[in-house]
Amino acid sequence: MKTKDRDIREVLHLNIEETFKNDYDTIIIDELGLCQGESRIDIAVINGLIHGYEIKSESDTLERLPRQIEFYNRIFDTITIVCGKCHIDKIINEIPGWWGVVIAKNNNDNKVDLISIRENGINKNTDPYSIVQLLWKEEALDILMQYDLDKGYHNKSKKIIWERLVESLPIGELKYLVREKLKSRSNWRAGLLQMIYDG
Repeated sequence: MKTKDRDIREVLHLNIEETFKNDYDTIIIDELGLCQGESRIDIAVINGLIHGYEIKSESDTLERLPRQIEFYNRIFDTITIVCGKCHIDKIINEIPGWWGVVIAKNNNDNKVDLISIRENGINKNTDPYSIVQLLWKEEALDILMQYDLDKGYHNKSKKIIWERLVESLPIGELKYLVREKLKSRSNWRAGLLQMIYDG
């Protein structure tokens, strides 16, 4: 029987929750939208890093993978791809060497086992503009205000505010500030409406 996305996701979620159950500085987000909706990742874990988990079950195709690689590499400090055994050879050939790899397979009880075959490394080529696009307009403006960089920007579009952030702050500091804003966000489900009204 082929592995399915929902079965892998359930087990993966439980594993992640168990790993970080005592870490109150960690949040777990399903279907995190990236680059203004150009892509999304199955699960994101945000703490001192932004870690992405992409699921490719045996019931999935790899058609979107090249485009996903492009977007994920811009944003995530670490990435793990969790895939069915049938995909492993192609995936290993396509993904960067710093991505972690986990095989998901059904066991004798028809439950999913996750087997790590490559640990993830650190992405050294993240893109600051793609990272600040994770922020809502009000969050980005709040950071400008925090650094007294907001004069003349309160009525600007979010794109101009993002550009101001990238021009003004080093990438290490930007990453930290974005992570803190995401972790303090109280209503993730408001994200779509927020994007519509941000302009």
